[in-house]
Amino acid sequence: MRSRHLKMILLPLGIVILLPLFLANCGGGRDWRTASREPAGIAPDPKTTQEAVLQVYGASAWGWRGWFAIHTWIAAKPTGASQYTVYEVVGWRARRGLPVLRIAEDHPDRFWFGEKPELLKEYRGTGVDDLIRSIHQAAEDYPWKEKYKVFPGPNSNTFTAWVLQQVPAIDVELPFSAIGSGYRN
Repeated sequence: MRSRHLKMILLPLGIVILLPLFLANCGGGRDWRTASREPAGIAPDPKTTQEAVLQVYGASAWGWRGWFAIHTWIAAKPTGASQYTVYEVVGWRARRGLPVLRIAEDHPDRFWFGEKPELLKEYRGTGVDDLIRSIHQAAEDYPWKEKYKVFPGPNSNTFTAWVLQQVPAIDVELPFSAIGSGYRN
């Protein structure tokens, strides 16, 4: 009886003490403002690679969300181009009054706020310029350019999945951790 009574006291007490410590470590002591956004060295150098390159990336989401979810994006470099264009949806842009859809010249393989990207699919060479044009048009036609919701979507994975559906010649299966990829309005 005494052992049971002691367990009833120690269990909640342990939770009260350990839960804040666990939650405090969810960010790993990192700050998103100073987390790496450097290129990971995965993408071919556009200045020395003449052929067209199309890549789909994923990286663990920021903070505790990264335990089970990824952020995905698409990068493209047409034949002869000296830079990549990155296509992605970034939720915090909405809080600044900006569209969540971001299409910009950028490093294709940047760390996603400290998380190293993984190359999910790559296409190079002949025929890729046509795919890139189709990707660009699909991104321009994306229906939720101003809307973002972590769950169930639309979010970054909704964008990538939607674009890939519009261009069926690109065969990419997003992982289960691409939460929001199945979002339908």
